[in-house]
Amino acid sequence: MSASGKPRMSREHALRLLRDMLRARRFEERCVELYTQEKIRGFLHVCIGEEAVGAGVMFNLTEDEAVVATYREHGHALLKGISMERVMAEMYGKVSGCAMGRGGSMHLFDADTRFFGGNAIVGGGIPMAVGLALADKMQGRTRATVCFFGEGAASEGVFYESLNLAALWQLPVVFICENNHYAMGTPLDVEHARGEVYHKSEAIGVPSERVDGMSVVQVEAAARNALDAARSGKGPRLIECDTYRFRAHSMFDPQLYRDPAEVEAWKEKDPIVRLADWMAQTGLIQEGEREALEKEITEEIDKAVQFAENADWEPPETLHDYVSLPLPSPLAPPPAPESEPSQTSMREAFNRGLQEALEHDERVFLMGEDIGRYGGCYAVTRDLFAEFGADRVRDTPLAENGFTGAGLGAALGGMRPIVEIMTVNFSLLAMDQIVNTAAALLHMSGGQFNVPVVIRMATGAGRQVAAQHSHSLENWYTHVPGLRVLAPATVEDARYMLWAALQDPNPVLIFEHVMLYNHTAELTPQPQGVDIEKAAIRRTGTDITLITYGGSLYKALEAAEQLAAEGIEAEVVDLRVLRPLDTDTLVESVARSHRAVIVDEGWKTGGLAGEVMAILNERAFWELDAPLARVCSEEVPVPYPRHLEQLVLPRVEQIVEAARRTLGEKP
Repeated sequence: MSASGKPRMSREHALRLLRDMLRARRFEERCVELYTQEKIRGFLHVCIGEEAVGAGVMFNLTEDEAVVATYREHGHALLKGISMERVMAEMYGKVSGCAMGRGGSMHLFDADTRFFGGNAIVGGGIPMAVGLALADKMQGRTRATVCFFGEGAASEGVFYESLNLAALWQLPVVFICENNHYAMGTPLDVEHARGEVYHKSEAIGVPSERVDGMSVVQVEAAARNALDAARSGKGPRLIECDTYRFRAHSMFDPQLYRDPAEVEAWKEKDPIVRLADWMAQTGLIQEGEREALEKEITEEIDKAVQFAENADWEPPETLHDYVSLPLPSPLAPPPAPESEPSQTSMREAFNRGLQEALEHDERVFLMGEDIGRYGGCYAVTRDLFAEFGADRVRDTPLAENGFTGAGLGAALGGMRPIVEIMTVNFSLLAMDQIVNTAAALLHMSGGQFNVPVVIRMATGAGRQVAAQHSHSLENWYTHVPGLRVLAPATVEDARYMLWAALQDPNPVLIFEHVMLYNHTAELTPQPQGVDIEKAAIRRTGTDITLITYGGSLYKALEAAEQLAAEGIEAEVVDLRVLRPLDTDTLVESVARSHRAVIVDEGWKTGGLAGEVMAILNERAFWELDAPLARVCSEEVPVPYPRHLEQLVLPRVEQIVEAARRTLGEKP
């Protein structure tokens, strides 16, 4: 290290660093004891041996700068300012914990200190940190975000996706790689063809360096420089800290993969001993001060343990609290509704909704693949780039997990991102961020962190683009608590649903059927907006109920007209809100008609149609005069030839036949 890079180490400075490392070490040592006593359960990952990394980096942070950490984050949480009592209570799983006991050891959260959590998904927090930094940059702030992860995360695709976004957009984020030489039990030379993580970062375009992670002095100096660069608009930085964990990966780990002699050799570099010895040699610590520090920390830990022991468990009555937050009531009406009816395509309606949001909410921005200069794969975002510019209509690399996670982070940072994923099949690459973070974060953090993001994607078949661009997988997301799932099928819903969705404090997924983009109808102005909590009855009838959504709506309506010609009046219910389902409307309709057919472009096995049938059997069984029926796609990947593709999808004649068959059943 050059002389200019060394921190000026005053006595107070050195004592603070020593105290910080000792607090983290002694806290985790007590946690290990408590684990053996079965007071702490689940996985317990301790960073004993690695304390110099957290202490050196945290020393340089301001109170309002965000931290995203890994599942080995106890010391980081303490050093960010979360009280030891609340951290210990969280380790116990008690309601007084920093996440109401819901996160446990791997998921510590605290909104007041902007500690955005440990993350049990390897690399899962990296795009969130990118998004938090993006939000800061877009809002003109000069603070940095810090993201910790292990070298194992540098094997994940999301590592490269996220660092590339940070470099492209020159974001104020500092990445800290805690390279402890083992991803669980896999050694570094088996993980990486080239073991120096900082070289990978440099290749992406993020200035990087490698430091001795067992030296708190070196870590602190590097972190100070990196944070200064990020805050001053010079873009992201990465620091690879060469360190080592003295204990097992987790308490379940028998450590069969490493030689005990290797561990002992690394213990000779113990960062606490190293700093304390240097302080003694230079007179920065006086006789008895180390003992006084140890006594103070032991008392703090004892108090924290007693607090956790005495704390209450969360009562069962609040189990469902913070799965999602309620919608504002009433919702604000759209700011610029049409004044007169007009012939409009679904594509134009979606576009106008996006334009309105960008015009009237400065927090809103769009990002996704080819949405800007290209105008969107389906031309939904056409002309918005020219009108609002590259900052608010952001073209992204082909990196669904990375940019979706960045969208979540930006939402956590105060923005209202609208993320476009080109097709539902591509969303599978982002499912980690949608399911493990967006949907779970509010509940897992004890209600501290909601994720108000809107994610749009095209869905469905009919365009002869074969299996990997044609499926209806929205049902997979309706399985997940914490998400709102919408499927607009009318020009009014296409035009106005977005404004309502942007007011939802929870993550919202909007599925747009590809075969409806060209659908044109008269757009009736909706000055109060549209309801995103209720299903809609698109046609009234008393003989049978046809329940559907999205691309199958017009097939159901056509089938209803054919049935009407036979004297059968079918009611058509458009689910349009797939999660949470409006079960009241379904039950009320079936109570009138006493029969129902569910039409779903998804596959039958495990599909949404089966869920609707189960709900009706549970809540409306005694209203039924015949068994429920369903019409779904054939259980094959969608083929390319048109005649086979059409054969796979629900058809009008199938719906009519299912209705006739159901009506033929005797009550």
